[in-house]
Amino acid sequence: MGEDRRLRAVVELAQGMAAARTPRESWRAAALGACHALAGSFAALSVWERELGRLRVLANVGERAPDEEEFPDGEAYPVHQFPEITEFLHERWAGGGGPNAWVETADGPVAGPVGHCHPGAPPGAGRGRVAALRRRRRGCCVVAPIVLHGRAWGELYVARPVTAPVFDRADADFATVLASVVSAGLAQTERLEEAQRLAFTDALTGLANRRAVDVRLDEAIELHRQEGAAVSLVVCDLNGLKNVNDTRGHAVGDRLLERFGSVLSLCGAMLPGTLAARLGGDEFCLLAVGPPADDVVRIADELCRRAAELELGEGVACGVASTADPIGPVRSARRLFRLADAAQYRAKAVRAAKPVVAGREGPDDPVVRLADAPSPARGERRRFRGRHEPPRP
Repeated sequence: MGEDRRLRAVVELAQGMAAARTPRESWRAAALGACHALAGSFAALSVWERELGRLRVLANVGERAPDEEEFPDGEAYPVHQFPEITEFLHERWAGGGGPNAWVETADGPVAGPVGHCHPGAPPGAGRGRVAALRRRRRGCCVVAPIVLHGRAWGELYVARPVTAPVFDRADADFATVLASVVSAGLAQTERLEEAQRLAFTDALTGLANRRAVDVRLDEAIELHRQEGAAVSLVVCDLNGLKNVNDTRGHAVGDRLLERFGSVLSLCGAMLPGTLAARLGGDEFCLLAVGPPADDVVRIADELCRRAAELELGEGVACGVASTADPIGPVRSARRLFRLADAAQYRAKAVRAAKPVVAGREGPDDPVVRLADAPSPARGERRRFRGRHEPPRP
């Protein structure tokens, strides 16, 4: 490949990874770009998982063998099958540099001009990959270690069929350059992921934030409208936070919020797929899609019980609204939120130790009436909260 074509290939690889918006898109762009740049028939991107002692494949592209999925869930290989990786797995490289790529064939590592292994091939290279080349009927491969943040991150692997020319020293050097481009793309993907995480995460508790709830709830209501899926929302107001802040300081108040967040997360985990979130201030919620309403109420009841046992605070006021209950048509996320919010206000007004559930007090349910009352809802809520009814059983 001429210098101009290789330069274009590098640019295309960088552009492909820059356009990626998810990790999978980034992995696929890296493997595809390298496969094209090196005129390969197959390419893979893999990550070294130090804690598990294995190489895990993230993406396979090109002419895949029957046992190779594009995004495999369980394709991983023990580190002892790749002795060459031990040469640099725990090393650090300044300035983003790292080990060079090397070439292997179905007959073993490529011989150099004086009978030694191809320049860049570590001692012991070849055994695991040579067997893989033979098993999958490929003729040769070039392996380029990827260094990210000064540490070995994984590798880029490109193969050619038996009938194609064997990779040479220039190809290996070019693969080293491509690995550097991929490293830069992966770093960008990490930054994007972190930005997205921060955008949808509450900084204090680590739970999802209001923005994440709005997005997920809109999706859930659409699923309810199309397929009839049950959507349930639990809204909680942490009692006594202001008193804790005023008497013991905001650091202690933050600790109460963190501890309740842990309780909320634990209870949410009892219903697979449930989103636990902090809406802001002392308000939290659980969003469940699919489970029966009674299961959600049971979890909300457990949440109230555990919150009452916290060392700080005064328990929690908890309201539940579910499309599976008699609350009328739910055509928007806003209405379900109003219903759960109104149930939470009623729980606070009557000092309920258990969750209040919208729609379960008959045709004239006070929660549904409050939620559906015309604006100004704020005035309605003030009047509602001023009624100190005795707690219901």
